[in-house]
Amino acid sequence: MTDWKTKVSNPMQVGGIETAILDNGPGKGTRIAWVNTGTGLRYKVVIDRGLDIADAFYNAHSLAWISHLGVVVAPSPTGYRGIEWLNGFGGGLLTTCGLDHVGGPESDAHGERGLHSQFSGLPATIESIIQPDPLAGRLDMQITGIIKQSRPLGVQLVLRRTISGKLGEPTIRIRDEVVNHGNTPAPHMLLYHMNLGWPLVDEGADICWRGPWESREGADKAKIFQAGQPFRKGSPPLEDHVGGGEEAAFIDVEADDDGTCCCGIHNPNIGIALSIEFKKNQLPWLTNWQHWGPGECVVGLEPGTHPPIGQAKARQNGSLILLEPQERREYEVVVRIMDQPTDIADFLQRTAGR
Repeated sequence: MTDWKTKVSNPMQVGGIETAILDNGPGKGTRIAWVNTGTGLRYKVVIDRGLDIADAFYNAHSLAWISHLGVVVAPSPTGYRGIEWLNGFGGGLLTTCGLDHVGGPESDAHGERGLHSQFSGLPATIESIIQPDPLAGRLDMQITGIIKQSRPLGVQLVLRRTISGKLGEPTIRIRDEVVNHGNTPAPHMLLYHMNLGWPLVDEGADICWRGPWESREGADKAKIFQAGQPFRKGSPPLEDHVGGGEEAAFIDVEADDDGTCCCGIHNPNIGIALSIEFKKNQLPWLTNWQHWGPGECVVGLEPGTHPPIGQAKARQNGSLILLEPQERREYEVVVRIMDQPTDIADFLQRTAGR
């Protein structure tokens, strides 16, 4: 069709970014931005929670797991202690963990750190929103914001995040830059906690990644992540996972020849696949979290600078990143939706387990 320009009166008829403030429930007063790619992929960016991504859909299908709390819980800029992070964990397509610690609560000579640290409770300051204008030939759109994880006389880590896409492409691009604005070296750990749920995650769905792995629980305690077990397939709800039952694997994820790692979910019953791509030199680890509790099945695929082992262990094993004053690191994560058989076949071949 060549005459579509004569039939569209407003770019929002095709797609774009719409901001709003929630007026009800646990997220009341929280700023959000709905992003519509015009392809059936649409998702909610939570401005007041670090520009993380809450619910996401492709055509009729939900992609993200939403916890019992609800998709958006108001932020907690005063911070989280112990396991208080869980009180605000709504799930969603992306919950960012860090910027200084990923893992369980811990305390040592370097301070006290709650589960997965503070980032997901921090509001962003919006720098810009760029709308597409297909009538002018501009299909790109993006939202950019600054999130400060800092305190006087302490760590001064600042993340600048841009979430972008293009009309006509079912793709989400997340580009982050972390800078130490303090005057002393700052510990740095970062993990992209991506939470995938029904109907994308269902019995028989393919859980796709490639690389050597080890069970977080250890070989003597693991039930899912054991050699010979079908941990690459979606499971029915498990009685073992009632309440807090869960397992995870830490994966030294393999990269393609160009240094790109790929993982994701393929559900042949609904004919779609979701892929997550990232650079090995930026995010060398992948965590696969599986929780098959009745009524709350979720698969987490979580690229990170580290597995969620905590700052203390990372310091002990020498893997903790210390950003020097004004030092910066860049990260990019790309989420793609596929529904064409050839694209899905390529994805499955690229992520076939070894």
